Amino acid sequence: MSAPVGEKRFPVSWDQFHRDARALAWRLAGIGSWQAIVCVTRGGLVPTAIVARELEVRVIETLGVASRHDYKTQGDMQVIKTVSDDILALDKASEKGAAEGGVLIVDDLVDTGMTARVVREMLPNAHFATVYAKPMGRPMVDTFITEVSQDTWIYFPWDTGLAFQPPIAHDEGRA
Repeated sequence: MSAPVGEKRFPVSWDQFHRDARALAWRLAGIGSWQAIVCVTRGGLVPTAIVARELEVRVIETLGVASRHDYKTQGDMQVIKTVSDDILALDKASEKGAAEGGVLIVDDLVDTGMTARVVREMLPNAHFATVYAKPMGRPMVDTFITEVSQDTWIYFPWDTGLAFQPPIAHDEGRA
């Protein structure tokens, strides 16, 4: 799979992703302590593991949101797994974005914000954190580490393998 024509490429190695996820944990630790993490699957699985370890959070819930897409366009959003009543109650009992005793949502990326909107509707008081953010989705999250342009295609380490990369100057899809 390659980036759509005209989009920039941003390959992320395992080492870089680990550093960025730890930086996210560091930033979140400065906000307070969290009672539970809601991981947005599948992209949020790896950063959630790192953040949960660093913040010593042991209550981890998954939330499955999917859209039909062809890696170029995003379709209708569908919740395929919701969170437990305990997590919903914890979110309801906390103040908007409160860390102390609150719920933390973790995902790898906020792109257009479509997934984040669905998650926010379910957990309106939770603090939403992503490792990477694009401008369209950035207003939907409270904390992120790196912003990339909307036309950047992020290649996560779990989606790639080691292979030769031609020089950028040879990229026919470069704008």
